[in-house]
Amino acid sequence: QVQLVESGGGLVQAGGSLRLSCAASGRSVSSAPVSWFRQAPGKEREFVAGLDYSGSSAYYADSVKGRFTISRDNAKNTVYLQMNSLKPEDTAVYYCAGRRTSAVYPAAAYDCWGRGTQVTVFS
Repeated sequence: QVQLVESGGGLVQAGGSLRLSCAASGRSVSSAPVSWFRQAPGKEREFVAGLDYSGSSAYYADSVKGRFTISRDNAKNTVYLQMNSLKPEDTAVYYCAGRRTSAVYPAAAYDCWGRGTQVTVFS
């Protein structure tokens, strides 16, 4: 059974940092790349960051470029999202998701989702 479990969310002041983790079981993150999405209240779920199969190329939403960094540890089968210079508009539930296609951005490309972790940024 494939399972993704997020952790690391919390309450942080604007300008601060958080690191989210997504621990995978039942499937390798190198064979089924994991990305991060987020959903703010009243808004649709949006792509935040993702990796290609090799893990050497990263993709980011324009709103987080230069502030967020996605990485993975194949040995731990875990994907991370380092979030720096956080803004109140980054407040959302953050989800990790795994896919078996080459498409990175569309949520429909992902077949496995975690339950999410809440990130709240206050000013």
